[in-house]
Amino acid sequence: MNEALLKYLESRRTIPANFLAEPGPDRETIRNILTIAARVPDHGKLAPWRFIVIEGEARLKLNERFRSIALLRRPDLSGESLQAESTRFDRAPVVVAVVSSAVEHPKIPKWEQILSAGASCMALLMAANAYGFSASWLTEWMADDEDALAPLRLSDDESIAGFIHIGTPTAPPTERPRPALDDIVTWLDDATG
Repeated sequence: MNEALLKYLESRRTIPANFLAEPGPDRETIRNILTIAARVPDHGKLAPWRFIVIEGEARLKLNERFRSIALLRRPDLSGESLQAESTRFDRAPVVVAVVSSAVEHPKIPKWEQILSAGASCMALLMAANAYGFSASWLTEWMADDEDALAPLRLSDDESIAGFIHIGTPTAPPTERPRPALDDIVTWLDDATG
């Protein structure tokens, strides 16, 4: 039994992106994290996901794009809401876009490929934690907005599974209510038929 891994999994919590700061992982560490994120269940070895690493000035350019698009769509946007649109990608030093690249396949349904991309997001979170960083998995409105995503050059068959914000935590994680196990588990056994 791997006690350290069990303890980690039992206590895993997300620190919100607003509480992530420099330093973030360096390129070599990011590559190691992404190597781990690619080691997920992948029926058919399709690799139905890819990664876009967003750092440095690229984050700021995307922030400006998000702000401009948000203002076009909601001209009344102001104050804290406008500020939030201007800082989406500078909350953490590194943002990894996990792109779901599900394709039609005779044996492997698209939904299964999308789940593989989700598993990659979770593995990325855990790998970042293992390297001493915190990570927050977000999507937000821009994940479904073609204009906002244009600089990422997604194909028509691709979508965002998540934006993983990675950095050094500036606050401790907080606990949140979890579902009662009996509310989410059904047992089928000899007694239930």
